[in-house]
Amino acid sequence: MNHDVLNWLNLADKFAADGDPKGMRACAQELWNMNAESMDGAAVMAEAALYSGDHEEAESLVGEILRKKPNHLRGRLVKAGLAAVSFRLDEELPLLEEIIAEADRKRQALDPGDAYYHTLTRLLRKARGWMADACYLAARPEDAAHQLKELSALCDEPQEAAGAYSKFLFMRNYREQSIRESRREAERYEALLGETPYSHDQRPRLPEKKLRIGYLSPDFRQHAVAYFLAPLLRQFDGSRFMVFCYSTGKPDAVTKRLRSGMVTWRDLRGRSPRTAARLIAEDKIDILVDLSGHTQESGLPVLAYKPAPVQLCGIGYMNTTGLKAVDYFLSDSVCLPVGDPAESGFTERILRLPHTHFCYAPTAVREMPPAGAEAPCLRNGYTTFGSFNHFAKVTDETLLLWRGILDQVPDSRLVIKGKVCSIPSGQEIVRKRLSRLSFDLSRVEFRPYSPDYLEQYRDIDIALDTMPYNGGLTTCEALYMGVPVISLRGRSHGARFGASILTNAGVRELVAENDINYVRRAVQLGNAPELIGAYHSGLRANLLRSPLMDAEGYMRELEAGYRRIWQNFCTI
Repeated sequence: MNHDVLNWLNLADKFAADGDPKGMRACAQELWNMNAESMDGAAVMAEAALYSGDHEEAESLVGEILRKKPNHLRGRLVKAGLAAVSFRLDEELPLLEEIIAEADRKRQALDPGDAYYHTLTRLLRKARGWMADACYLAARPEDAAHQLKELSALCDEPQEAAGAYSKFLFMRNYREQSIRESRREAERYEALLGETPYSHDQRPRLPEKKLRIGYLSPDFRQHAVAYFLAPLLRQFDGSRFMVFCYSTGKPDAVTKRLRSGMVTWRDLRGRSPRTAARLIAEDKIDILVDLSGHTQESGLPVLAYKPAPVQLCGIGYMNTTGLKAVDYFLSDSVCLPVGDPAESGFTERILRLPHTHFCYAPTAVREMPPAGAEAPCLRNGYTTFGSFNHFAKVTDETLLLWRGILDQVPDSRLVIKGKVCSIPSGQEIVRKRLSRLSFDLSRVEFRPYSPDYLEQYRDIDIALDTMPYNGGLTTCEALYMGVPVISLRGRSHGARFGASILTNAGVRELVAENDINYVRRAVQLGNAPELIGAYHSGLRANLLRSPLMDAEGYMRELEAGYRRIWQNFCTI
């Protein structure tokens, strides 16, 4: 390819990375002037239009490009992007698969010193990133994880590589993985960051001092994690602890509600991890608590600098971080019992609370609707099972258990509700999966995501948890709305969230220890309408009295844990 053409293409990609579609359009014009028939200028112009939201212009340009050059890589990539913004998964997925295979083949045939090699690399990075997003929406997290790992290897900048790899680690939790392999993969994250941590050798070791606790998160906003944050900010013992919040996410109405407490608030949006770490270190935080782990907008690159002498991860993530700079992982006696083999999967020491390691505080985030007093089976004459979890959590093995439950509860129904059911192509994906597993689709209802999803629990008799990635907030919400949840206690920390929630909610009888027991519990309850009715009428009151919602009790146990790990630091 012409050297000048490559220069303009590379510059256009730089503008794209910087979020500058105007710069891309200028590059496109230069390419057009050089050779309009190559369609490179039109493809860059179409890509700029895609990013600007001018989808009609992008569609028109892509149509012209592919009429003249049906195999034009960038033109096809933009076509896939247009399919993505319209949620046409049936078009997007095969197109991206073809683009990735072709770009990868062409790239491998080139010398790494070839300028076109780097152009293809950038195109491949976009395609793999989009493919990961599409696979996740299509409930194929294992394929999304593969794309993210490959994407990480393509990144030039260490921070970008680490970011893609962090998403890969998160995505792996959706499917069963061995404890040893899970830890080994997480430990590789450390090398990608490669940051030099702060030294705390000169830090005064005063066991009984008033501790400065820092909470780092992008989720002090409308987010699932926010439902567990209010106790940390409102119920702490101000005579023994000072609390600092380090927010890296975009504020909203929930942020305002959470900020109404006696805490010091720091907005770290737009700060680099290095700068954020310096600001935290300047606040002389004693214990820094990361609340996101390997999730979106992870705070772990900040923790890699070790801005606090004691660092802890928990609540927002269910697995090891793999970072030596993180000293402890927050858990409880149900998720990680003493001596459990799953503990060997953590690079961190376990800070184990005697009851629950998170406290559900929904009214701090939103107004909650009243629970439905009457179980729907009492008016319908049949039992309705439901799952409101992200469908990516639903494995084929789980679906087979659900089919077995429906087979043994006469006339029962299953409601599957979520984002994948909000789009025609997504519903078709779910239908095909269920058909392949011999479901009677006449007994399955597909509901799109909707703002009134809590009220729709009034249509559900029994919620079915997913495995190995259990529901967290979803399970709490179902119980709060009076709906019993059947959960399988798995082998890992993340696969026991459901067991911990149900145990601490006072309904330990809903926890199953194996697949057969999971089906049996659901079938027994599904065939007992009066018992279902008793759960629906009494669950919320029971939950409000339970350790799961006892903010004062939770904070005393958590703060006792903070004191223990601080004293451990002081004795080193």
